[in-house]
Amino acid sequence: MVRLGFIMLFTLLLTNCKSAKIPKHLEKSLSARFYEPQFTGLMVYNPRTKDTVFNYNAERYFTPASNTKIFTLFTALQYLPEKIPAFKYTVQQDTLIVQGTGDPSFLHPYFKDSTALEFMKNYKAIKLVTDNYSNEKFGPGWAWEDYDTYFSPERSAFPLYGNVVSISNTDDLKTYPEFLKSQTTYTLMGKRRDFNANNFYLKLTRKSPTEVPFVLDTTMVKALWNDLLPGKVELIPSTTAKTDQILYSIPSDSLYKRMMHVSDNFLAEQILILASSTVSDTLDADTIRKSILDNQLNDLKQKPKWRDGSGLSNYNLFTPLSFVQVLEKLYAEIPRERLFNFFPAGGVSGTLKNWYAGENGPYVFAKTGTLSSASTLSGYLLTNSGEVLIFSFMNNNYNTSTNKVKEHMQAILEYLRDNY
Repeated sequence: MVRLGFIMLFTLLLTNCKSAKIPKHLEKSLSARFYEPQFTGLMVYNPRTKDTVFNYNAERYFTPASNTKIFTLFTALQYLPEKIPAFKYTVQQDTLIVQGTGDPSFLHPYFKDSTALEFMKNYKAIKLVTDNYSNEKFGPGWAWEDYDTYFSPERSAFPLYGNVVSISNTDDLKTYPEFLKSQTTYTLMGKRRDFNANNFYLKLTRKSPTEVPFVLDTTMVKALWNDLLPGKVELIPSTTAKTDQILYSIPSDSLYKRMMHVSDNFLAEQILILASSTVSDTLDADTIRKSILDNQLNDLKQKPKWRDGSGLSNYNLFTPLSFVQVLEKLYAEIPRERLFNFFPAGGVSGTLKNWYAGENGPYVFAKTGTLSSASTLSGYLLTNSGEVLIFSFMNNNYNTSTNKVKEHMQAILEYLRDNY
């Protein structure tokens, strides 16, 4: 008994020694000259013991970049079913009346889901309601010059092809959808599309495929639908019909995983629109963000300024503590294997493929975030002792390369892995 008591006391002293050592080391690391010109916050939390391992500016607000998608994921898991609602509808004789739900998978370049199209082919006439979307096509605080970039497509009630044209030049100029090839030409300039018109350009020297957002004006929408279902689809502003039936498309988890792994802004924006479709016929991402903050997340110690689903907006402001709180909720509610599958794995997948590689497999499962002078990382860390730590590491206003910031973050997370 005496021997056992000695072992327990020794273990307790060793644990306390480690616990004291880690904050001192991290504090020293974050006090280094490298961090002086920038703004940095880090929170590390043990969900098993409910202990805060380390807190450095965790209650301060930061521009989160794509870490915002963690809140979008949480919202989706609260509102959306196992399969994505493709659209709402009702049938009147031989006419299908349809309201979009914001499903981004319809003929998307990655998913290429045709569930909705195959269903529509069974009807002689289709009336597509156009007035059930209440947000702007771009999010607040988005950069106007990104209008022709793959990561900034317009938001909409019934996306087609991911709201982009995919252009490639292997043996010949090819577009997806093929219909838009006639509006695509080669160029020596850098632009990919006219500012406010659907004229697309591929740089002559470009070898890899590119995706270019298109303008979702009425002419374009009509033309795309007529190409898919010639003469069948009529756009109507509203309907008195009760569109209370729902067609479902792809498994929801596949959408979440894609959003998180490649940090897909379009999917993130549309997922919030999808979530709003489950509570109202009017699609409104602003309303669903307010609802989730007022209800499921009303216990957050610092309420974020949350303006879009993707993190493209420079108006977003979140604290590391808020991310840790939401990540803890996810960890408590979702089985670990399923939850970690949503996040990029260090050294293995997604935006972490070239970072945080462990000798015995990935030790970081987390969401990256990058904007100009903003580099963030929030998620889960597996220690060599078998613990799971939740962390949020946020860097803003630095004047060095993002890779340098990432190298310093990696060194700190490796220390936690090896010493906690």
